[in-house]
Amino acid sequence: MKSKRVKTTTPEIRKRIILNLLKDNDVVSIQEIFKECNASEITIRRDLSELEEKGLLIRTHGGAIKKDAAEHLFTFNNKMRQNQENKEYICKVASNYINDNDIIFIDCGSTLSFLSKYISKKESLTVITNSLPIVSELINHVNIKLILVGGEVVNERKAVYGPATERSILQYHADKAFIGADGISLSKGLTSYDEKEAAITLKMAENSDEVFLLCDSTKVEKNSFVRFAPHTVLDYVITDKNLDSRYISKYQKNNIKLINE
Repeated sequence: MKSKRVKTTTPEIRKRIILNLLKDNDVVSIQEIFKECNASEITIRRDLSELEEKGLLIRTHGGAIKKDAAEHLFTFNNKMRQNQENKEYICKVASNYINDNDIIFIDCGSTLSFLSKYISKKESLTVITNSLPIVSELINHVNIKLILVGGEVVNERKAVYGPATERSILQYHADKAFIGADGISLSKGLTSYDEKEAAITLKMAENSDEVFLLCDSTKVEKNSFVRFAPHTVLDYVITDKNLDSRYISKYQKNNIKLINE
């Protein structure tokens, strides 16, 4: 049953609604708040600003993020520490789909950073990336042609972003793209917390023959803040063994091969 919009809301009620929405999700959009409150966008933005001043959330361009979630979402080092064992497993599986002489994109997701250790012995491999950790790990391997795309270096994400990066990616075409996301669902597609990162990931996917999404099982059928691509861009989803088995057949029906072993 769809929730009915509240006919009249006081500032206190609206703020309680916003915090309740954030209780169950890491992020909430202004559109989602609007569905629950009879208030203008200007009013909702003012409520968000007041809640941010109290330290209860962090505002974003189109909504808000739960404060405790925001504290660990955006820095590369913090993301690296999350589900590390599963990320290692996922990358080891993914390496089986990379062949000698392949040309591949690797984006800057924290999961993808573990891939370098499993592909360093591939012969005549070309790696195109915006990830500084990937470059650091592979730079001394003469068997790998390494291309770092241009753009602005974002220190906290250890990656290269921006319009120049997007233009740089358009110069190349890859056999395969290995990408990450903060969420994947059949209803909303690929989602991310970061618009800039999402734009780079999408460009890599669009310029590859095959697209592999590498994500741990906690991100499957989870939606994040920025919707940046439909699920139809994917050929494979590689995840860990903790995935609910019911998702495998659902994804196969949508022409996505879901691999967790």
